Amino acid sequence: MSRTLNVVRMQFVNKLTYIWVPLLVLAGSFVLSILIFAMIPGDFAKYGGGSQAPLWYFMVVGIQSLTLTFPFSQEMSVTRREFYLGTLLAATGTSAMLSAIFVVGGLLEQATAGWGVNGYFFYLNWIWASGPLGAFAVYFIVAMLFFVVGFWAATIYKRFGSLWLTAVLVAIGFAFVGLLWFIGQYDAWEEVFTWFGSQTAIGLSLWGVLGGAVLAAISYLTLRRTIP
Repeated sequence: MSRTLNVVRMQFVNKLTYIWVPLLVLAGSFVLSILIFAMIPGDFAKYGGGSQAPLWYFMVVGIQSLTLTFPFSQEMSVTRREFYLGTLLAATGTSAMLSAIFVVGGLLEQATAGWGVNGYFFYLNWIWASGPLGAFAVYFIVAMLFFVVGFWAATIYKRFGSLWLTAVLVAIGFAFVGLLWFIGQYDAWEEVFTWFGSQTAIGLSLWGVLGGAVLAAISYLTLRRTIP
């Protein structure tokens, strides 16, 4: 366990990737969103998609957590299992930090009527339907899911190269289009939209847990045979 924690410390040596850039992306998208909200006339509630920016960046964090530190870790005689667990623990800490900021920001937005301009960056009714703890869970799961997606892509790249990574992504794209075709062929769009409309944010995020667990397992199996 101590060696796994050493991997966490090793990852956090690169504070730029794990802490400062996510915070900079968050701060930048927040300020820009509030400025845009302030320019929109009217007293109605204003919402935007700027809060997604730091969550999407976690995919980059997942990629860099492997490509930047994995070769160094192997020079330090760290096992692949220790590297894998330590990296996930580091991502857990950063995701929890970001989720806590989102919750505090949402509480402040409720208390200040959207920063005085009716603009809501952190607080989204659908996500906050289960309260602050539910919102924290949703943001945490989404951040970890994006991290795992990036880490999974990086393991395929390191193990098989860019050609195979591209082929896998193209195959996923074809599978997605095939799913859309299947839904259209059976005229099931109404059922699909009804199902999504009936889901809570917590419910959908739990599906994200399942998807993340599958990708995390594939990443570990790939990492075991990855050459630094």
